[in-house]
Amino acid sequence: MKASHIGAIVLVVSGLVSFAANAADAEAGKTKSAVCAACHGADGNSSNPAWPSLAGQHASYIYKQLMDFKQGRRINAQMTGMVAPLNEDDMKDLAAYYESLSPKPVGYNAELIEQGENIYRGGITDAGVAACIGCHSPSGNGNGPAGWPSLKSQHPEYIVAQLQAFKQGLRANDNGRMMRNLVTRMSDEEMQAVAAYIAGIQ
Repeated sequence: MKASHIGAIVLVVSGLVSFAANAADAEAGKTKSAVCAACHGADGNSSNPAWPSLAGQHASYIYKQLMDFKQGRRINAQMTGMVAPLNEDDMKDLAAYYESLSPKPVGYNAELIEQGENIYRGGITDAGVAACIGCHSPSGNGNGPAGWPSLKSQHPEYIVAQLQAFKQGLRANDNGRMMRNLVTRMSDEEMQAVAAYIAGIQ
């Protein structure tokens, strides 16, 4: 196993241990989420495709992203301001609350489903792009203990935006450069297709 892969695994495990160290309070998270509702929806389902839905997302993943925003590993001016007053318990409570919510279906381009499914389930062999299913699961639910996010019912526009951010180096908080290494070999059309398929997983 490559040293970079071992390092990525250590980072993921240490982050999950940190999250589990103190019990999170989902009810407290509900109260604290009031300021988040404007973008992410009162029930964790964003009505604006520019912003992610958080309902049903793994608490471990949400906590990591909040920590990354706070510590400058993930850059977004709006989120940097939002996380500034949060302590670790606040972030754990928010993460637990959003994980407890149910995601709602979103719109997608049905014409891209077949191409997107081929990429999600089989990768892009000629370009050496691995199948998304390996990390994000057949159901799109990801793998919380491994630190891989659920993509189910996420806006396709948001998914494409994040894939582009990884490709352009604007987002670099993926462990072991896993996402950055993959998306450099994906076209815009392929990103849109796989995002449509993911959005259609119910």
